[in-house]
Amino acid sequence: MTMNRTQKQIPENVNWVERVLDLASLLEKKSYFLLGPRQTGKTFLIHHALKDARVYDRLDTSIYLALSQNPGRIAQEITARDQIVVIDEIQRLPVLLNEVHRLIEAHRIHFLLTGSSARKLRHGSVNLLGGRARIKYLHPLVYKELGNLFDLHRAIERGLLPSIYFSDDPAADVKAYTGLYLQQEIVAEGVTRNIPAFSRFLKVAAHCNGTIVNFTN
Repeated sequence: MTMNRTQKQIPENVNWVERVLDLASLLEKKSYFLLGPRQTGKTFLIHHALKDARVYDRLDTSIYLALSQNPGRIAQEITARDQIVVIDEIQRLPVLLNEVHRLIEAHRIHFLLTGSSARKLRHGSVNLLGGRARIKYLHPLVYKELGNLFDLHRAIERGLLPSIYFSDDPAADVKAYTGLYLQQEIVAEGVTRNIPAFSRFLKVAAHCNGTIVNFTN
């Protein structure tokens, strides 16, 4: 990707952009599912906005194995000081939702349950807590969040995923992200059986991004 001369000189790898979504305020009232594609910044937002919360990182293999063997471990570890508990990537072990349901009822704890695969949660036979948790979505960056860091040309070329928008090598990062998306979201979930055709579709869709749509054709 080449930088257009009219683009702003925006620093690469910006450490933090203030997001519109205020997790702390939301969790004062109720538990939430926080859903959104990979690399929209869910985990980063949690560590920035909920510094005092107990966090179970589902990508940590040791935590994954321990909770898969004993979902009740959460109840054993939570103390009276834990008013907010975060479980990251809940779709990897949805059986935990039964324990979450019980703890919400018994101890009035507020949970934040994040996931990149809303489809797996919605279409699986899992406990969605029966209205005890609301749903919010974290999308890629928007103009209001970027402020003077927003550049239209850069947004069209790179998209607005934080890690790619501020990347020093966006082409390589987009390629890596696409490969991860195909492997973990498409192949693993069996969304489509024709992976080569879907991969070609993604390439065409990328070339068409930001162009005028000809509805006649």
